Amino acid sequence: MELLALLTLLLLAHTAAYLAWRAVSRRRRARCYLLDYACHRPSDDRKVTTEMAGAVIERNKRLGLSEYRFLLKVIVNSGIGEHTYCPRNVIEGREESPTHGDALEEMDDFFGDAVAAVLARTGVAPRDVDLIILNVGSFSPAPSLVSRIVRRFDMREDVMAYNLSGMGCSAGLIAVDLARNVMLTRPRTMALVVTSESCAPNWYTGTDKSMMLGNCLFRSGGAAALITNDPAFRGRAKMELRCLVRANIGAHDDAHAAAVHREDADGRLGVSLSKALPKAALRAFTENLQRLAPRILPAGELARFAARLLLRKLLRRKVKGEGPKINFKTGVDHFCLHPGGTAVIEAVRKSLGLSGHDVEPARMTLHRWGNTSASSLWYVLSYMEAKRRLKRGDRVLMVTFGSGFKCNSCYWEVSRDLADAGAWEDCIDEYPPETLVNPYMDKFGWVNDVQGQGGGFVF
Repeated sequence: MELLALLTLLLLAHTAAYLAWRAVSRRRRARCYLLDYACHRPSDDRKVTTEMAGAVIERNKRLGLSEYRFLLKVIVNSGIGEHTYCPRNVIEGREESPTHGDALEEMDDFFGDAVAAVLARTGVAPRDVDLIILNVGSFSPAPSLVSRIVRRFDMREDVMAYNLSGMGCSAGLIAVDLARNVMLTRPRTMALVVTSESCAPNWYTGTDKSMMLGNCLFRSGGAAALITNDPAFRGRAKMELRCLVRANIGAHDDAHAAAVHREDADGRLGVSLSKALPKAALRAFTENLQRLAPRILPAGELARFAARLLLRKLLRRKVKGEGPKINFKTGVDHFCLHPGGTAVIEAVRKSLGLSGHDVEPARMTLHRWGNTSASSLWYVLSYMEAKRRLKRGDRVLMVTFGSGFKCNSCYWEVSRDLADAGAWEDCIDEYPPETLVNPYMDKFGWVNDVQGQGGGFVF
């Protein structure tokens, strides 16, 4: 026990030294403020219901009964509601022959809505933007999409423009990190971060089950955010960035191959999700949390966890049950989790010891908007704001996953009470609904007789 006391004392001394270092570095670091953001709401003629999704499946004559049942099972158990959005070429029955124009149209609709909205709401003129970072994972035309925004909004000739692709569902926070790093050397910078995914040319029409899940969960969407380090905007900002942590375990072969954009045996393009994906996600999540926890949690919680962990190791033969867990609620008020699928949300909930109330924003976002890839986090944040959960001084943790395999997180402090309903304005009072059971369960419920998971572990 003397050894335990000594180790605990050393841990406390280390924690105190770290907190002192953090206090000093906090004064020196560049400030990074979230001025505002806007989430894209596509037009109503692009809505896709469960019945419509079933009709799209029926159009694929290559599917046998096994594949048909598998897809319907995923859809009715996915947690997605009746008001998500698809690209027009899918609505019009042209998913097997998308054109370059279809992909550009999907992006232009998004730019004209979300990008224009965030500029108008903040009063920031396009020519006041110094830095623009766009991420769209699976569509990279020439000229680039970021150049398309520069041209459309007549931005300055010296605007710094970056176009990220292939980064998956975690790319939104990578874009924020890039903006923050640029701001370290450039004072008074106004950055526009644009996040979306291209569904129009990426609808899978084959029969490989590992590549079918994306059609059931991924939907059209996008978000645009203005971030600045200009102290003149501090009073208008919604939140301030406190820290951002990235973990990339792509050096492991199984993790790198967990989510891959590839052709199937018949040459049809799609995103393949391997059985190793849940394990890769857990490993990346653990790597991220190990570096995140000391930066956001109080010293008392870190000391409590370390003491219980040491005690368990010293008395491992006498202690039974689960090992000690860090209580992230001691340093976090709101959890903004990527709504990659019901299994993703539930896995993170259990790992962090969260309640149903904590993960409600992610579940409701999945129900209303589906998985909109890297932009999903902004819809989750918007739900919290629309429900008036975010109060001055509250701490918000964003966590997202993506191909590679990556887990990224960032930690915000709310600057003022927030109450903007945003894209949720016309439906926020309907959430949470009395039930998330799919209304077509009676019609398609027979598919639950098929073996296998229906929720889908998708990112």
